[in-house]
Amino acid sequence: MSQTNLSTLRQEIDSVDEQLQQLINKRASLAEAVAKVKLSEEESVLFYRPEREAQVLRNVMQRNQGPLSDETIARLFREIMSACLALEAPQSIAFLGPEGTFTQAAAYKHFGQDAITRPCNSIDEVFRDVEAGSAHYGIVPVENSSEGVVNHTLDCFKTSHLQVIGEVELHIHHQLLISEHTRKDSIKQIYAHQQTLAQCRKWLDVHYPGVELVPLNSNAEAARRIRNEWHSAAIASDVAAKIYNLDILHANIEDNPDNTTRFLVIGREKSERSGQDKTSILVSAQDRSGALLDILTPLAKHNITMTSIETRPDLPTKWAYVFFIDLKGHVDDENIRLALDEIRPMVKELRVLGSYPMAVL
Repeated sequence: MSQTNLSTLRQEIDSVDEQLQQLINKRASLAEAVAKVKLSEEESVLFYRPEREAQVLRNVMQRNQGPLSDETIARLFREIMSACLALEAPQSIAFLGPEGTFTQAAAYKHFGQDAITRPCNSIDEVFRDVEAGSAHYGIVPVENSSEGVVNHTLDCFKTSHLQVIGEVELHIHHQLLISEHTRKDSIKQIYAHQQTLAQCRKWLDVHYPGVELVPLNSNAEAARRIRNEWHSAAIASDVAAKIYNLDILHANIEDNPDNTTRFLVIGREKSERSGQDKTSILVSAQDRSGALLDILTPLAKHNITMTSIETRPDLPTKWAYVFFIDLKGHVDDENIRLALDEIRPMVKELRVLGSYPMAVL
């Protein structure tokens, strides 16, 4: 390519950059105008609308013609929307901390980098912060493709009246981290969350047989602990490596390369239909033969796809159980409404935990 052609292309890029900057700022001005209209016309103002954001991201991906991938272009628009929402009203998001956990990464994936994240010490505390209004929304892990359901999250829904308003699917990659003080040939302990150790069990057996595996409350705590230790390593995310200034000794050590964790976004308001939704329900069944069949039959009758069902003890009653069920569709869809109306008379309790957009990214 001649120098003249290269110079021309760079000038075109500069021109496009200028147009992009102008259009992004125009979009931000429109977002500010939307905020003013909401404040003048609505008593209870909702600045974040999960169904609207999901629709925008789906439209972005649908009209994309490359060369950028659909996911890449959607991530760019996610950050633009995040910046615009921060102009309207900065959103605070409670997450299971400390800083550097996968839950924080999921919060940024869903809300963008302009969200204000608030670390909590437990899943219970995330629920309490949102219920009390200390945070606008919360994000909690609910299941992992390798290790299964997060029981603590399901148990919190039994006593909480918060709504599920979104979901996030995050590919989980585990890094073996060391500090500047670590002697690579003298590692005697490896710290990580218990689930993480389980997800890397085969790799650890091959590469670090005989090394003590020490479970901690979080991978971020593991990363923080090794900063001043010479004989230990931690398993955590690349985000934790940056936050705690650690080096990645071995990357992506998880046994399952498709290891994915699903997170739920919780809030105080309901989400409207986005066109591609899920509904999560809690059902406390009667203690009798055929109780589960009574629940499942109306779902099949009305052609409802069930994507997940989990069982938890209905304490303090012995041998009583609560079912957590995920369905395709929104509670305002006629077939789901009819099915739930048929189930209610046959169970002790049926509660809709929320209808929300399916994960886009």
